[in-house]
Amino acid sequence: MDIYGAAMSTEITPHPNPLLGNETDTEYAIEIENLTKDFRVMHRAHVTLKSAAADRVRSMAKGATQHGVDTRRALDNVSFKVKPGESVAILGRNGSGKSTLLSILSRVYLPTSGTATIRGRLISLLELGAGFNPDMTGEENVYFNAAILGLTPDQAEEAYDRIVEFAELASSTMDLPVRMYSSGMQMRLGFSVAAHMEADVLLIDEGISVGDAGFQKKCFKKMIEFREQGKTMVNVTHSLDVLDHLSGRAIWLDQGKIVSDGELKEVRRLYQQSFRKT
Repeated sequence: MDIYGAAMSTEITPHPNPLLGNETDTEYAIEIENLTKDFRVMHRAHVTLKSAAADRVRSMAKGATQHGVDTRRALDNVSFKVKPGESVAILGRNGSGKSTLLSILSRVYLPTSGTATIRGRLISLLELGAGFNPDMTGEENVYFNAAILGLTPDQAEEAYDRIVEFAELASSTMDLPVRMYSSGMQMRLGFSVAAHMEADVLLIDEGISVGDAGFQKKCFKKMIEFREQGKTMVNVTHSLDVLDHLSGRAIWLDQGKIVSDGELKEVRRLYQQSFRKT
């Protein structure tokens, strides 16, 4: 995904930035090594000298690096590898670092330290439809995003009817500006565009929660097809019941750290058990 939320496709090539890793070892499709991501958080504005002084004391206690700024660690020294064709589920509560991890893999964020390496053509299904130009029609956005994703005009033309049919949008709707679409319509079109692109690696953040129950079933079937085609997949979802069909391995994140990494059923058991302890 790009920084504005559109699905991102990229052919990974040797990169001079050491934070993005190197591409010399092709044994793994994804390699994460000692990955850490910090965010700087500004304090609220102060209305009195007393409130400013109180916030300053709290900041010093929390280890703020400078006045008015805290550092929040979203990922803390995370390391794992994914083989080509492997499908991995990322489990964790809200705020555990799951979406931050996918955003780094998608090149939305750069890591604070460590490396994140992906080999092959990447498609990210994150914040679907958020990158559409609201003043362009649905049709124009399909062709525009297809070009961003590396398709030639002929390839985009060939895929267009399948994209629209999958999104369940009428041709008259595709002639309207996207600002007139509901959020559900934009998400359906965003998923359909990304799902019909050729890719080696797919990053999916709650991809099956798009649209109504009928469309969610279609999305689920499409992701099953991805797995059967041998695509490398990293999937973030809170819908634990569907993971048996999508992943054989799971990684459990908590407060930015890996708690467990292994066979899906065992990691899921440990993850669900943690809720009974709280």
